[in-house]
Amino acid sequence: MQLTLWTYEGPPHIGAMRVATAMKGLHYVLHAPQGDTYADLLFTMIERRDHRPPVTYTTFRAQDLGRDTAELFKTACAQAYARFQPQAMIVGASCTAELIQDDPGGLAKALDLPVPVIPLELPAYQKKENWGASETFYRLVRALSGQVEKRPAGSRPLCNILGPTALGFRHRDDLIEIRRILAELGIDVNVVAPLGASPADLARLGAADFNVVLYPETARSAAEHLKRALGQPFTKAIPIGVGGTRAFVEEVAALAGVDPAPVLEGEGSRLPWYSRSVDSTYLTGKRVFVFGDATHALGLARVATKELGFKLVGLGTYTREFAREVRAEAEAHGIEATITDDYLDVEAAIRAAAPELVLGTQMERHVAKRLGLPCAVISAPVHVQDFPARHSPQMGFEGANVLFDTLVHPLMMGLEEHLLGMFREDPEFHDGVGPSHLGAAPVVRPEAVERVPASPPPTPAPVSEANGPIVLTWAPDAEKELKKIPFFVRGKARSNTETFARERRLPLITLETLYDAKAHFGR
Repeated sequence: MQLTLWTYEGPPHIGAMRVATAMKGLHYVLHAPQGDTYADLLFTMIERRDHRPPVTYTTFRAQDLGRDTAELFKTACAQAYARFQPQAMIVGASCTAELIQDDPGGLAKALDLPVPVIPLELPAYQKKENWGASETFYRLVRALSGQVEKRPAGSRPLCNILGPTALGFRHRDDLIEIRRILAELGIDVNVVAPLGASPADLARLGAADFNVVLYPETARSAAEHLKRALGQPFTKAIPIGVGGTRAFVEEVAALAGVDPAPVLEGEGSRLPWYSRSVDSTYLTGKRVFVFGDATHALGLARVATKELGFKLVGLGTYTREFAREVRAEAEAHGIEATITDDYLDVEAAIRAAAPELVLGTQMERHVAKRLGLPCAVISAPVHVQDFPARHSPQMGFEGANVLFDTLVHPLMMGLEEHLLGMFREDPEFHDGVGPSHLGAAPVVRPEAVERVPASPPPTPAPVSEANGPIVLTWAPDAEKELKKIPFFVRGKARSNTETFARERRLPLITLETLYDAKAHFGR
């Protein structure tokens, strides 16, 4: 176990709660101590849902540990059924309750409730949130999905949409776009699950011809089960970006036996227009670092490189279950993938890559701010500002428009900040000059200005003859010159200059050192 300030994923029971909260007619009885009810805030405060999750906590206390906590769970389970009358229940233990080994599944079975009760075995000290959501959805589908249903000949193609959950990054908006694409293709939607589905809806999954998997982290295991049990194929393409959406449309059309041309001919995204325009040449080759869950990291890496012409200098994920796919994509770009759930490792990788734009989670937003880099959030974990009230999808052709804004605007606004900083030192535009529309400011003669002697540069620390590290100091004129370098390469220039100075045992970085380093690395 590792103590940390931030974490990319919660324990697996949070993933189970995301599935339960997304569904209707399902109740989750969680064996947990007082304090674990903090999870409710993830949905009511961050996602701003208008009702709390359908979860009953046993909330045992310290003094209960010397008594019969198993009986406490059975009582809570019976009372939850009597109060909420759900169509089905899932039962499990939080990471803390797992240690007392009360076996919620066996205890619930002994109650002989008149509804399906699905036990969850979620090893909290080996697995994490996304795995917990995937395992929970898989268990529900395995227990509740019915048999293949025959439909009348000549019926319109029918599919299920699998993957969207509560607390999912833009899942609500993505679903709207995907439904629109399927409707334009002439494909009906049978069931969307888990978001908005009930246990009765899961029993109708077998009526569909195929499954659309939007978020493999949640739905791939369930889709693979449905393929084995019911013979339903499922989609592999993820509709992120124009290229990803076109591949998705073609794959769905092939599975449904329909013509994709009407959708592909009227895609309505402005991203390809920008990529062909002369304006895009300013951003061509910009260095980008991408980190997040595997679905969004892979999708955004392809959008950034293939559709906007950026250069991928870093790619990674905290979703270890999909490490192989991320490593393969990184290798195709000639870089090594960052597979970690430690944000400090990610920060170190960002520093080493010296990108001009960071695409990541809310953790990378903080890291980029500290490093003075533009950043956009493209993946969970996210905070309340990343659950906008407006329609803001990541998927589909409209999602490509949103991604265009997401990737381009931070660079453009960063350029504006650089220009402001650059002109702040200009004699006509600096902060001391009044607004131009108010007339010229009084002229101050040079001889009237009190001369203040310049402070001498700091005395450099003594250089040891040994090969140990030295303390570097930047002279004021060198630091001022460094600020004139555009923000998106300033970090790289500083890093190169300090490397140059260390190699030559120069403790004081002067203006001459800065120019020498520039010439050295420019060869």
